[in-house]
Amino acid sequence: MSDKTDSDVSEVFAHDHEQVVYCRDEETGLKAIIAIHNTLLGPGLGGTRFFPYASEHDALTDVLRLSRGMSYKNALAGLDHGGGKAVIIGDPAELKSEALLRAYGRFVQSLNGRYYTACDVGTYVQDMDIVSRESEFVTGRSMEAGGAGDSSVLTAYGVFQGMRASVEYLWGSPSLAGKRVGISGVGKVGRYLVGHLIEDGASIVATDPYEGAIQWLRDNYAQVDIVPSTEELVAAEMDVYAPCALGGALDDDTVATLSAKIVCGAANNQLAHPGVEKQLEARGILYAPDYLVNAGGVIQVADEIGGAGSPGGHSHGFDFERAKRRASGIFDTTMRIYALAAEEGVPPSVAADRLAERRMRDVGRLRGVYLP
Repeated sequence: MSDKTDSDVSEVFAHDHEQVVYCRDEETGLKAIIAIHNTLLGPGLGGTRFFPYASEHDALTDVLRLSRGMSYKNALAGLDHGGGKAVIIGDPAELKSEALLRAYGRFVQSLNGRYYTACDVGTYVQDMDIVSRESEFVTGRSMEAGGAGDSSVLTAYGVFQGMRASVEYLWGSPSLAGKRVGISGVGKVGRYLVGHLIEDGASIVATDPYEGAIQWLRDNYAQVDIVPSTEELVAAEMDVYAPCALGGALDDDTVATLSAKIVCGAANNQLAHPGVEKQLEARGILYAPDYLVNAGGVIQVADEIGGAGSPGGHSHGFDFERAKRRASGIFDTTMRIYALAAEEGVPPSVAADRLAERRMRDVGRLRGVYLP
């Protein structure tokens, strides 16, 4: 991109990323950034976010943060993938076109397998179908195109497993029956989570800024209580709080207000700033690290790539039941994180980071073993 600044360059080199690629195609209006955090465990894997950032600096900050988060998510999920992420700058409602997506696909292809892309905010399985016409390193495609389809299905399932583990750790039983769960955001992931919770006997209070999502909830789950804002939801009585919308959901005011004893949701980057995890712990609130419990989606799209979620995996195509079995493991990993946190006297988010870093270090070290 021609308007890349010295401060942007300095910010890149202040991070521990392996590679940051600026992509531009003037004819289609494509302006994108692909960030590969590390490939210690395998090629980077992470979605493409299409978003109207206020500036390139904001886009760069976001893609660096998100790609680093993917390294930890993939490591903790047991996948043989490193962390990568991409952002396309602009309003998808105005800018998205077949030509732009195909131009983007050619940039992904130029990385020759160092980065696999998938859906994220502003992109959908149909978009990945188009990108895959120019690149073989695309996952999260539609089932009609031989892909895994909507990854929010297993994202919600994984969050539910993390919630079950949290309830068992705190109260001795994995059942949500009789528990009150507050859900902020009933979009693609949240609506599937509602179904799991209702089936398990939980009661739900929910909110969403989009009237369409609220109407869907009224039409399909009339027993769910609806409040008009996240502020009112946070102030409501509940046992479990599930942020399933935007990041930064857990700030100082929210933590001070919450009545919930567990926070477990699908949103990425829930902690608004460093130190919030200590505030949660001080208030006796058990926090399920977001990148641990929301990994079901990446497990799903990884299965599309290599069967076992690895680039060397042998597969006869995507297998939903196989991916679901792997996503079920989020329950055990969540319990392991809580045990490690108690043993080492740290918040669960710190324990999760340590476990992910340990796997990246121990398995990544094997890259030093020569294979002819």
